[in-house]
Amino acid sequence: MVRWRPTGATTIVTGASSGIGWEIARQLADRGANVVAVARRTERLEKLQTSASAAPGEIIPMAGDLTDPAFRQQIIDRVAAISPHLELLVNNAGIGGIGPFAEASPERLRRIMEVNFFATVELTRLALPMLQASDNAVICNISSVLGHRGVPGKSEYCASKFAIHGWSDSLRAELARSGIQVTLVSPSTTASEFFDVAIETQAAQAQHRRGAMSPARVAQLAIAAIEKRRDEIVLSPGGKLLVYLDRCCPWLANRLIARFG
Repeated sequence: MVRWRPTGATTIVTGASSGIGWEIARQLADRGANVVAVARRTERLEKLQTSASAAPGEIIPMAGDLTDPAFRQQIIDRVAAISPHLELLVNNAGIGGIGPFAEASPERLRRIMEVNFFATVELTRLALPMLQASDNAVICNISSVLGHRGVPGKSEYCASKFAIHGWSDSLRAELARSGIQVTLVSPSTTASEFFDVAIETQAAQAQHRRGAMSPARVAQLAIAAIEKRRDEIVLSPGGKLLVYLDRCCPWLANRLIARFG
């Protein structure tokens, strides 16, 4: 199996203004990739570009709303102006929602699914021809351990990540003959700004950062999985334990999560 190489690769990273996306974009540029960095916040993308000014690769910032079909097409057009092919698409953009389902607004579910699932799927659809033009392309979907096992208080977010998980598995099988690898990365909690932009947040932010893995470490492990063309990785020991327990002893997982989740 041919390893994926970042040097000279044309890449897209969504959700690149902070956290995991920022670190993946920065580390790819440090290793010689040209990165179209996508996010909503122009000033953060400019800071990312400045931070990588000495890197062998280039950061090309694109600010906009990923749920806007016109903006998604602009991303693809920008990539096409750089190269006729795309070596890597990292779907990282996402938002959270915290609080009991019964107390949430219908808009919360729709917004989470629009950002976390539909925007990701439709950007990938547009990118497929350019990925197919490459002889060693990877789609990396940044999901979550909560795409393996749902927990209380995050039902909509869990649903969006379950959708990403199932779609990734199907897409991997569909694209196997074309040589495009689909890698699913499932972190647990990370010390990023993710929960600062959660919809209708009803829990203390510190709770979600306790024992968190750094975004830099998550990015390092994600890029290693991309290079090895892995199907899927679950990053933390706690996350691996949760996935294993849910698969092997679901009744116990149900009881523990209902009591302590």
